Amino acid sequence: MRALVTGGAGFIGSTLVRQLMAETDGTVLTVDKLTYAGRLENLDGVLDDPRHAFAKEDIADRAAMTRLFSEFKPDMVFHLAAESHVDRSIDSAGEFITTNIVGTFVLLECALAHYRGLEGTAKERFRFVHVSTDEVYGSLEPGDMFRETSPYQPNSPYAASKASADLLVRAWVKTHGLPCVITNCSNNYGPRQYPEKLIPLTILNMAEGKPIPIYGDGGQIRDWLHVEDHARALRLIGEKGRVGETYCIGGEAESTNMDLVLTLCAAFDELKPNVAWAPHKSLITHVKDRPGHDRRYATDITKLKTELGWAPRWTLKDGLAATIRWYLDNTAWREAIDAEARARRGTG
Repeated sequence: MRALVTGGAGFIGSTLVRQLMAETDGTVLTVDKLTYAGRLENLDGVLDDPRHAFAKEDIADRAAMTRLFSEFKPDMVFHLAAESHVDRSIDSAGEFITTNIVGTFVLLECALAHYRGLEGTAKERFRFVHVSTDEVYGSLEPGDMFRETSPYQPNSPYAASKASADLLVRAWVKTHGLPCVITNCSNNYGPRQYPEKLIPLTILNMAEGKPIPIYGDGGQIRDWLHVEDHARALRLIGEKGRVGETYCIGGEAESTNMDLVLTLCAAFDELKPNVAWAPHKSLITHVKDRPGHDRRYATDITKLKTELGWAPRWTLKDGLAATIRWYLDNTAWREAIDAEARARRGTG
């Protein structure tokens, strides 16, 4: 397999690249713009592998994407490149429109041109896997779950940009016959997640005795999916998913944000009981809820289970414990991010 992975230096993308390199004998081309959340450090250990190549490019650059498709000749595209932080989309939506919508359009056009030039078995096996989010479906009422047939009701600029991209992919399947599959995942967590997200932010703030911000009352419910489980699902969908179909991917691990943070605090109380700021829940600080904050997400993965035989392997308890250990053990990774953040702020 020759897999082109966009956003492959990011959190989920780098996990997928690592799995592809470790568990297949194929060749991987990682494409990443290397914005603040895309980091070459996330690819340590695979960058020098002769089966792996890296291209620092913007997916919205049509000339660059055309060249990469022509040179690499992929038979599988995993499209993960995206601006993904909701708060940033509220403050400045322009980059989300450019990357998530225009970038997806450019990739679809380049993939279609490439696909039309294939013949025989090469054409039969080509797939374009578009990786999206359950946030496109909006907010759930108690007792309900997101399914592949759920209506799109995005409530943030980020979710709207991903919904737009999903619809473009659907159109390229229906209009042009491009063999695409769409995935919509729940909230991811695990190693190498940029610390603007809830779990790594909470872990790192507790490690340093800093306030832990909680939006509103913390009653927002999310389904938590370990990033390694997500990457496994993407690989399986790329191999066996039906063209034109959507697959929801979730961890079957619902939790309120408050309960999740309290679980992390309890874990830190055991790891570091004697720090000055223990118990760690004393660091929790409620802040004003963000605009358009969806109250609940929950993902029904019946289709993925019954059709492809996939199920999550990580429990939330074990996944959180392993994630805490990774962030505490990888101080160089954390310090590099802190230094870059200070440089962007001009504070040295």
